[in-house]
Amino acid sequence: MNSISSLSAQQLRRAAAIKEQIDELESELGKIVGGSGATPAPNGRRTMSASARARIGAAQKARWAKVKGKTAVKPAGSSRRRMSPAARAKIAAAAKARWAKAKAAGRTSL
Repeated sequence: MNSISSLSAQQLRRAAAIKEQIDELESELGKIVGGSGATPAPNGRRTMSASARARIGAAQKARWAKVKGKTAVKPAGSSRRRMSPAARAKIAAAAKARWAKAKAAGRTSL
């Protein structure tokens, strides 16, 4: 098979046109068959983040708890502590003061 670098401009244009025709035909076939026309992932699986899996698992546990008549389980990650805006501003002001002091001393790192 020819490498792309050895093809002429005319051959490249023809290859691009054929590729477009293939894409259009795959899309049309997908509409006829009832699919979206998109091709699946190479290994047939989708990836999901850990946080998404945790949310889905917590929601499923809550559904089962509701069916069994128990109290709902707290969703994952809800026990995380939040910082108030005032505390965040105080920390930011302290950091700016540290950097101002370091820069005044001619330092580039703390």
